[in-house]
Amino acid sequence: MIALSAVLPSGEGQGLTIPGEHAPGPVPFSVVAAVVLLGLVAAPSAHADVIDTNFLSALNARGIDFVSGQSAVVAGHEVCDELDMGRPKNDVVSDVMNSSELDGYHAGFFVGVSVSAFCPRHHG
Repeated sequence: MIALSAVLPSGEGQGLTIPGEHAPGPVPFSVVAAVVLLGLVAAPSAHADVIDTNFLSALNARGIDFVSGQSAVVAGHEVCDELDMGRPKNDVVSDVMNSSELDGYHAGFFVGVSVSAFCPRHHG
């Protein structure tokens, strides 16, 4: 089952809640090392950021808003996971409709744009 409770029709998203700031403390060396290592592998993620941004823009253009962009991207990848397991697209569209407030058109669009963005191997 695809968890799309974060994907809502236009005007019904509530956005993210940002927790309060905490007082800064000493930064452990392991955290600094991890940040440096992540910086070394961050370049390939730039392509993923473009794909995610285009995916979110396509949803937004059709009036599909979301509680958070990250939730929508995760749900888009779940569409691909379901298709990878052999589920028919129509069944995945039904799952999207049942786990969100999207109608058939918008659920189908969500599945289609998910395929285009994250798993083009399922086109057709």
